[in-house]
Amino acid sequence: MEKILAEKTAVVTGGTRGIGKAIAKRFVEQGASVVILGTHPERGESALNELKELTQDGQKVAFYPLNISVRTQVEETFTRIYDDFGAVDILVNNAGVTRDGLFMRMSEENWDHVLNTNLNSVYFTCQAVIRPMLKARSGRIINITSVVGLMGNPGQTNYAASKAGMIGFTKSLAKESASRGITVNCVAPGFVKTDMTDSLNEKQQEAILSQVPMQRMAFPEEIADAVLFFASPMATYITGQTLIVDGGLLM
Repeated sequence: MEKILAEKTAVVTGGTRGIGKAIAKRFVEQGASVVILGTHPERGESALNELKELTQDGQKVAFYPLNISVRTQVEETFTRIYDDFGAVDILVNNAGVTRDGLFMRMSEENWDHVLNTNLNSVYFTCQAVIRPMLKARSGRIINITSVVGLMGNPGQTNYAASKAGMIGFTKSLAKESASRGITVNCVAPGFVKTDMTDSLNEKQQEAILSQVPMQRMAFPEEIADAVLFFASPMATYITGQTLIVDGGLLM
């Protein structure tokens, strides 16, 4: 059976663990060559080895270390990607951080760190790919936002602002690029079973699950499936949208 992403090249930021690694694996399974970007070389090499086990003839995978919040590093890394892979057909902006705290005590440093990593990075990466995509009259950009960007959350004004900003960015870029065959969409996960949520104590996890009608967290692979849909030929006429994957949290 033909793979739905055969002969495509995808870049996944924050691709060394959790949701990002699950997305990278789904893409490789469906025939894409994949570049994962992240800040931790050891974790990146470990994820890369997992991807290599899934590759078949003609597929390439790579890990490039990168501080996604530094524009010059992003520009240099994407130049390298185009040199090594020839094209970027799919861009997934998944990299993100939190620096939680009540707004009245939030430092400018924690505000800037979250906005730079979560939102400014999307500007940097999309600027790196948009001209080649416009020239090719083809491309998929998928931004991983959060339900927090839609509903807010106490102690996360910086994170919520970054994720809400991502949604507005997505809608605007989608309108600018739709006539050239480029789609730009968001996936908004709810609570996902990752290293971060695993570190919560039983009481904290129970409080989370009490809000979710499906009574469980998502698995990273379930978020990856939603991203795969937007990257696939099944979503050629969908752009500017936010797909919420939250087990019913925001119904």
